[in-house]
Amino acid sequence: MRTRIKICGITRHQDARAAVDHGTDAIGFIQWRKSPRFIEPVAAGDIARAIPPLVTVVAVFVNPSREEVEATLAAMPFATLQFHGDEEPDFCASFGRPWIKAVGAKPGRDLVKYFNGFNGASAWLVDEFHDKLYGGTGRKFDWKLVPRDLARPLILSGGLDAENVDEAVRTIRPYALDVSSSVETAKGIKDAARIAAFISEVRRADQRFS
Repeated sequence: MRTRIKICGITRHQDARAAVDHGTDAIGFIQWRKSPRFIEPVAAGDIARAIPPLVTVVAVFVNPSREEVEATLAAMPFATLQFHGDEEPDFCASFGRPWIKAVGAKPGRDLVKYFNGFNGASAWLVDEFHDKLYGGTGRKFDWKLVPRDLARPLILSGGLDAENVDEAVRTIRPYALDVSSSVETAKGIKDAARIAAFISEVRRADQRFS
């Protein structure tokens, strides 16, 4: 199975183009205002409209109001929604769009039990747990905390880079990998060469472990 790739935290047209040109499957726009990678919905929509068909656009939220999600969907009506906070399942499902539910992994947290409440999601994302941040930490967590054979496609995030994706694909066999920090020169500023290297290493891993 080919491992899908999402390049997240896009803030510039040229970074979206680089990600698409090198073969990403999805582009993520952070819609949480406290994030250094936040982009206004209208600006994100402008970039998203230039993304070609068959590349998924993902709008990433943390505990948003209904009005915030609706404002983003007004700018990107075709977006998949990703919820990274303490959102309730009914809220996530109420916008009529495909959605992803994310959670931070930590010892003692039963991820299977947690995700069972979010069976309406298209996919489940597991990231590093941080008590103040919601993703984008650039830190790898203990992948032994990730359950196997989840009922939804698994997206792995947290500290991924060109050096460890081989291990990630071999040991986790995720549906997709979600990367931001390691393909940046600064928060929200991507580097085309780092994007290319990351995607190339994922494809090599796919060939080795398919």
